[in-house]
Amino acid sequence: MASGEPRAKKLRLTDEKKEKKTPEKKTPEKTPESSRKAPTKLGPNSLFGMGNPLLDISAVVDKDFLEKYGLKPNDQILAEDKHKALFEEIVKKFKVEYHAGGATQNSIKIAQWMIQDPHKVCTFFGCIGEDKFGEILKQKADEAHVDAYYYEQTEEPTGTCAACITGDNRSLVANLAAANCYKKDKHLDLKENWKLVEKAKVYYIAGFFLTVSLESILKVAKHASENNKLFTLNLSAPFISQFFKDALMEVMPYVDVLFGNETEAATFSKEQGFQTEDIAEIAKKAEALPKVNKKRPRIVVFTQGKDGTIMTKGGDKVETFPVLKIDQKDIVDTNGAGDAFVGGFLSELVQDKELEQCVKAGHYAANVIIRRAGCTFPEKPDFH
Repeated sequence: MASGEPRAKKLRLTDEKKEKKTPEKKTPEKTPESSRKAPTKLGPNSLFGMGNPLLDISAVVDKDFLEKYGLKPNDQILAEDKHKALFEEIVKKFKVEYHAGGATQNSIKIAQWMIQDPHKVCTFFGCIGEDKFGEILKQKADEAHVDAYYYEQTEEPTGTCAACITGDNRSLVANLAAANCYKKDKHLDLKENWKLVEKAKVYYIAGFFLTVSLESILKVAKHASENNKLFTLNLSAPFISQFFKDALMEVMPYVDVLFGNETEAATFSKEQGFQTEDIAEIAKKAEALPKVNKKRPRIVVFTQGKDGTIMTKGGDKVETFPVLKIDQKDIVDTNGAGDAFVGGFLSELVQDKELEQCVKAGHYAANVIIRRAGCTFPEKPDFH
């Protein structure tokens, strides 16, 4: 689960020490074997993401709190009216941790973490409210070294996702609020913002954003296609393929890399009339769907939890990559695994690494994230 007068604000640097860059000479250490392409030198705003920003509010709560708001110990729901007071109460009553969240922002954040230097390789657009939670979200995005340009408005409060922890269980309550209010003409179309879109060479949007601003997605997707850049999309959830099928298929001709998990793939297959439940076959059929930019074959990447990740290789070829082994007792929280996989994948893709290396990076990032509560990570990755 994941997400007034507009102001396109650039984030201030809040921690100058954190912004000091590691010497450039360290970069070659990450260069893969000579059989692979040398990584491209990264500049700011090379990877662009747009989606539903949510401030993740995480706290250990008691059973009385769950019962008060009618929550199950291990669940994911969208907030209803009866949950509105929950977000203020959890902050007042319990010790909370804040993180920049929402599916796309999670992936962008992890990509930046994997890249490390330079900072602000990753750009993120989304809508927040002009409020306390919005200020915290900006601060958290800045701490993650993501170049976040939020559309700020006063009609709805900043989107939040409360993670109510009891023992080993996490009950997630998401209130999209402002995330639903993104406006193409008020933000994406602004000259200074569109310049940031033009600077990017890889674009990523989770399917959830199809419910918010199809026109914004299409503008970015068409720009990528017309300029032979990489546009990537995630199926995100079964309901996207079911209830937003028309919007999804309007964007699909521009998709260079399609992500999803086995459940989302199966639903997509059913809705498209593929008449197969075989994930590899679904990947092939998804790859073969009409595509505008003929210079690139579509790549389809379907994760399957602890089972191998399936990726199309062009033509009729499909390859399966085993995931990193992990002891069941070391798994803390699998909620952010999919977002983490995409973030790891994108961190290598934006450096022009081979696709196999992208999958390995995805597996590594997911393996790190499921050992921790929420979509959080240690200070530095240990990926080579």
